[in-house]
Amino acid sequence: MSACAPPRTQHPHPPHSPPRAPRRRFLVAGADLSASVAVFLIALPLSLGIALATGAPLQAGLVAAAVGGLVAGRLGGSPLQVSGPAAGLTVVTADLIHRYGWQATCGITVLAGMAQLGLGCLRVARGALAVSPAVVHGMLAGIGVTIAVAQLHIVLGGSPDSSVLANLRALPAQVADLHPAAVTMSALTLTLLLAWPRIPGRLGRLLRRVPAALVAVAGATATAGLTGLTLPRVDLPSWSSHALAGLPEGPVLGIAAAVLTTTLVCSVQSLLGAVAVDKLVAARTGPQTHVGRSDLDRELLGQGAANIVSGALGGLPVAGVAVRSSANVNSGAVSRNSTMLHGVFVVVAALLMVPLLEQIPLASLAALVMAVGIRMVSLHHIRTVTRHREVLVYAATTLGVVFLGVLEGVALGVAVAVALALHRLAHTRITHEEKEGVHHVHVRGQLTFLAVPRLSRALHLVPQGAHAVVELDGSFMDHAAYESLQDWQSAHTARGGSAELAGRRSGVRTVDPAPPAVCRCRPWTPWRNHQACFAGTPSAPAAPAAQELARGISSFQRNTAPLVRAELARLAREGQRPAQLFLTCADSRLVTSMITSSGPGDLFVVRNVGNLVPPPGEEHGDDSVAAAIEYAVEVLGVRSITVCGHSGCGAMQALLTAEPGEPETPLKRWLRHGLPSLARMDGDRRARPRLARREPADAVEQLCLTNVVQQLEHLRAHDSVARALAAGALELHGMYFHVGEAQAYLLGGTGDGQVFQDVREDGRAVEEVRSLV
Repeated sequence: MSACAPPRTQHPHPPHSPPRAPRRRFLVAGADLSASVAVFLIALPLSLGIALATGAPLQAGLVAAAVGGLVAGRLGGSPLQVSGPAAGLTVVTADLIHRYGWQATCGITVLAGMAQLGLGCLRVARGALAVSPAVVHGMLAGIGVTIAVAQLHIVLGGSPDSSVLANLRALPAQVADLHPAAVTMSALTLTLLLAWPRIPGRLGRLLRRVPAALVAVAGATATAGLTGLTLPRVDLPSWSSHALAGLPEGPVLGIAAAVLTTTLVCSVQSLLGAVAVDKLVAARTGPQTHVGRSDLDRELLGQGAANIVSGALGGLPVAGVAVRSSANVNSGAVSRNSTMLHGVFVVVAALLMVPLLEQIPLASLAALVMAVGIRMVSLHHIRTVTRHREVLVYAATTLGVVFLGVLEGVALGVAVAVALALHRLAHTRITHEEKEGVHHVHVRGQLTFLAVPRLSRALHLVPQGAHAVVELDGSFMDHAAYESLQDWQSAHTARGGSAELAGRRSGVRTVDPAPPAVCRCRPWTPWRNHQACFAGTPSAPAAPAAQELARGISSFQRNTAPLVRAELARLAREGQRPAQLFLTCADSRLVTSMITSSGPGDLFVVRNVGNLVPPPGEEHGDDSVAAAIEYAVEVLGVRSITVCGHSGCGAMQALLTAEPGEPETPLKRWLRHGLPSLARMDGDRRARPRLARREPADAVEQLCLTNVVQQLEHLRAHDSVARALAAGALELHGMYFHVGEAQAYLLGGTGDGQVFQDVREDGRAVEEVRSLV
């Protein structure tokens, strides 16, 4: 905040939480209703299957699903995440039931919920995201293997043991003693589950609206009923005999470890799920209804409250569930109402559909849960950890969870991850060789103080007066190594030699040979105009323009091209697919890629004097802007168009100071497209756009803000834009960039009272920013 900004006003909600939507009682969007039905149809069979896999009463799965939807859905910080009994908790819960019994397990669930409340109050939710993804994926894979092996016994008509090793040892005997009815229903369930999403054609698109899990279980149930097969089925006892939570009894350390394990798995899975839901919402195409980003601390509080209620009512532990959450987002849900409605539907089903649910074969539910367990061993995750050289962490965590337990496996994975990081930090290979009179010193790995002695020995192999190239092939260099390189380079250059330092990977700070004058560039400005390096240095002669151009190209080829070559090669093969058209001023101080953190292929940029959009029919021979708009919308299919103005705009200054009767020039003819902005500013003062935290500094800034709004009006008049807006395939945004403050503002509101909200470092506007669609 600048020194002259007014004091912050008090907000009715915490500064880092999503803006509260206005209360609308008894109003549910149609998208939320349809999404809640889709999620309910997935949750119902999965909840029963997960309860079966844990060995808990089957009603416990329905209780957890209902509480997850109603309590976590209402109180949680991720509006579109669906909570309930999760496959990732199956192994933990099954072990607790085996050790302490069902009622004590419910008590442990209540204690884990209290622990989650405490962690949420301490605001440590983001700390859970510091766990290596390889550990998390390995944990889920280990749980998936454990689930699949255990459920395979039920699929074959038997009953599982409590440990993976015991289940594996008993598997040959189970295969020899198959139960044909159970195997038939399991095979039918798996066939429907795999084939249903792959039905081709228009009929397939219609049928796929019904969840595959529901079709698989319903098909097996109907077949078992029609054929009269005799096999175990769902048994839902009367709710009057439903067991509630009890106090856990046993060693204190054992109970504490059980609570810690449940808290850890529930919290990590829910927080990672919330982050994944945010990504799904951001990637969702079509018209976007504002959905706030997840507040992770509030999500932890909501999950804690849900576990307390679920455990107290005799339900399974609750966590965010990826399958149901992705279905909720993909079904078009726009608020937490969809999650809560799915919980209401589960309550209704648990009370009114008991006779129907009791027809479901247990083998069908086991096959469904076994498929879920197999999918938890993700090939995509294995490829990712292999690419990042963390397969050892993944394997250690997976095997630890399978053979030792969840908490032990995670601890083993974390230990291996720390050991691997220390090994990488300490292991550095430094070589020296001479090629055609040039001495090459190649550093592979992280360059820390531990490698400084070996680096010094390699550098002293370079003779005085020779040309040396030091190649840094790593992603980190600490201060001791940096100073060692600097001192050697200065000494080597002073003795008549030359040295060139180059980094092959982004993130390594490299130093070019010392220039003849003091350079004011910083490590964060490799793009900066080289003229700025010697600003204020009287002795530095102005270089010819051709020399400056050649020097810049040479720097790009040497430093930047190796880093972007692969990405540009991909874009050259696939063509450009930018997400937005960015229309801004030609002012040299506006670096669009910098202020939007974008790269090659992200923005389709149109620049002109004054960021003007001539209305259709008024171009008078200059169709360049209209042609760019048509190409971006019709051919490239951009999803948004941003008009960006800026402070100190010379075009707006020229509009304000123009005198009637001045000779007409090309610049004057072009600026006539800004006259509607001038007229708009001279109109109703109350309708003028303004900045959120202060009044415009002067008339030029007021005109800059007004011009953005006016050019958006011109933009809507173009046929291609109007058609895309009507189809819901395009959004329009207004933006203002204050050059001196390096502060971006986004236009919010519609009609009168339009406000440019400042965007803080966390990526959120001070108030909700709505697109001008």
